[in-house]
Amino acid sequence: MLSFRHAYIFSYNLFQFCGHTWILANTIARFFMFGQDALADTFYSVGFVMSLCQLLSILELFHIADGIEKARLLPRFIQVMEKNVLLVMVIMLEEIQSKPVVCVLLFLWNILDLLRYPHEMLCVMEKPSISMLWIRYTLWIPLYILSVATEGVTIYHALPYVEPPYSALLNSTVYTHMHLPFVLMVYLPVLALGASVTVWQLLKERQHHLEKWNKKMKRK
Repeated sequence: MLSFRHAYIFSYNLFQFCGHTWILANTIARFFMFGQDALADTFYSVGFVMSLCQLLSILELFHIADGIEKARLLPRFIQVMEKNVLLVMVIMLEEIQSKPVVCVLLFLWNILDLLRYPHEMLCVMEKPSISMLWIRYTLWIPLYILSVATEGVTIYHALPYVEPPYSALLNSTVYTHMHLPFVLMVYLPVLALGASVTVWQLLKERQHHLEKWNKKMKRK
């Protein structure tokens, strides 16, 4: 019998899948219509929906903690926080919103989520697919590494726009004793460390799920 918890988590995954499908379709359609000119204002056209999807992704931490979703909390926490931190930075720095690297970053984020949410929905329906399982835990990992590298490039491109004039403005309000470019430079190795931990955890999760699938097939 379908419980409220199952209906909720399925609806959540479906909403995220539809949201990211719309973003990806919008991005691709604009690229075919306007060519490279579409890269300049991609964030303006999909930024709100992307922000909404990423903000709601914080709920996934509570899903895992409550046991609604069967996954490791640490890698999901790192993934959710790194995306939201980067998104806040892009929103604050309008100068980098038109950079091609931001368009590439949004594209990779969408691909990753579109590979993940269908698998989650199938798991809720208790109809797992070996192809979706392979995509989720094998193809997903190198794409995640590529997205983290793109996040690093995005931060590097943002550094010139947080030099003294912008930093001085922030220092006069909230960040009184903080030099923002230095904070971003420190964040880069933190991002790399977090990504390494996430990949390590995902590889362990991949091994667990594939072994579980193989045992299930042998019993049949």
